[in-house]
Amino acid sequence: MKNNKKTYLLLAVVLAIWGVLGYRIVGSMSSDKVQNNDAALMETYIPKKVKKKDTFVILANYRDPFLGTMPKKSETKKKRKVVPEKVELPKKNIKYSGSVSQSNSNNRMFFISVEGQQYVLSKKQEIDGVRLISGNGQQIKVRYNGRTETITLTE
Repeated sequence: MKNNKKTYLLLAVVLAIWGVLGYRIVGSMSSDKVQNNDAALMETYIPKKVKKKDTFVILANYRDPFLGTMPKKSETKKKRKVVPEKVELPKKNIKYSGSVSQSNSNNRMFFISVEGQQYVLSKKQEIDGVRLISGNGQQIKVRYNGRTETITLTE
């Protein structure tokens, strides 16, 4: 009888363990809890930010252990710099009509027509971006848009 008591006790413990396992399996198969878990997971999901991979280059500038030679230097290709084309501004229509000076002074006044508009200028004076550099009775030198131009007298 002593052996029967131990057998019944062990049978009761085994049945209790199998009962607990069966209860958990049946409980996990119910659809109510699964739907609630899916909804909770979808609300709290936040994607992680992807980190940029760190890259590196190994410089193998050491002696070859088998041949005993140093590696040959490879020529790196230089990138050509793109030179922007110079935008050439249009040439202005400038005409030299003549000059006037007083007999007792060196000050000379020049009659210049710029884009059809006539002006009276003296040396180192500027009108409409055109600067009179020098001049005489036959020709004048003007500077505009970074270019210097010599204009002869038109009659």
